[in-house]
Amino acid sequence: MDQDNRHSVSVAGVILDEHGRALLIQRRDNGHWEAPGGILERDEDILTALRREVLEETGLEVEPEALTGVYKNMPRGIVALVFRCRASGGSLRETDESQAFQWMSADEVTAAASEAFAVRVLDAMLYGTSPAIRHHDGTHLLQLQAK
Repeated sequence: MDQDNRHSVSVAGVILDEHGRALLIQRRDNGHWEAPGGILERDEDILTALRREVLEETGLEVEPEALTGVYKNMPRGIVALVFRCRASGGSLRETDESQAFQWMSADEVTAAASEAFAVRVLDAMLYGTSPAIRHHDGTHLLQLQAK
């Protein structure tokens, strides 16, 4: 298979509190506000990766409740699976990967995160009956034409 045609798969967990706010972390590497998550390792299943990434970035253990969206970064070939989660243990803390965290309302998420990452959290907060499927360029959503 041509290296240029390969995709990477990532996971993210949108953890909601009892007030319906979502937990976002501020990444140490770029300062962006995002839901905790990261790239799957080759030998791990999706839910194990989700739990590992959230724990590594927040100190929280989570249980996924629903797949709320599938997102593709078109230039980088990254497919992200986003899950709404509930915290089931651990304690919230800064980590090697996160320098801050905050529970945010939908309006706060929109103000703090780039469009491509805010929509993932908003889709999880407003999840209906099926996951959203969206494409972006790393920052902004793209409207792709059906072929």
